[in-house]
Amino acid sequence: MKRLFDCLIAFLLLTILALPLVILMFMIRVKLGAPVLFKQTRPGLKSQSFEMIKFRTMTNERDLHGLLLPDANRLTPFGRFLRSTSLDELPELWNVLKGDMSLVGPRPLLMAYLPLYSPNQARRHEVRPGVTGWAQVNGRNAISWDDKFMLDEWYVDNYSFWLDLKILFLTVHKVLGRDGVSAQGEATMSPFTGNHHSQKELL
Repeated sequence: MKRLFDCLIAFLLLTILALPLVILMFMIRVKLGAPVLFKQTRPGLKSQSFEMIKFRTMTNERDLHGLLLPDANRLTPFGRFLRSTSLDELPELWNVLKGDMSLVGPRPLLMAYLPLYSPNQARRHEVRPGVTGWAQVNGRNAISWDDKFMLDEWYVDNYSFWLDLKILFLTVHKVLGRDGVSAQGEATMSPFTGNHHSQKELL
């Protein structure tokens, strides 16, 4: 039932939003450059890798040595708007249709984090990763890594169709209110470096 619901809603949203998505792609191309889509390999169900797609939110500005500038320097006001409204996440609906992701589940993080997880933290990969999740509606990016992982683990143990509906409803409320968009003092994210101390993340 969860997979059928995911496919139905993702297909409907992509159909309804087809024209707005084309307009948004044009604006991103003009304001941030090419490519319009940001693609990155992430771990999914059972830690199997897949290519997640999002709209880009940063420029390609580089220093004199050809290295990309820090995120804070490349994140423009338009990019911040895309992140705060979660418009950059809309292409992930295609990942949902393909079966890489679910509408609701733990957010897919980086492949480099896989060996850093404790056994309990690794349980987040027992379900498909989500466009939104229990951690996102309970603090989003303003909570610690420890809290984020505990919320993900709770979801794995308790997920249901009705819980997913609740999370989707709360997600709309959070996005409209732009709550917890970033960790305090961070332009994008603080990397997870293991369990020796807490970190914070921006997704």
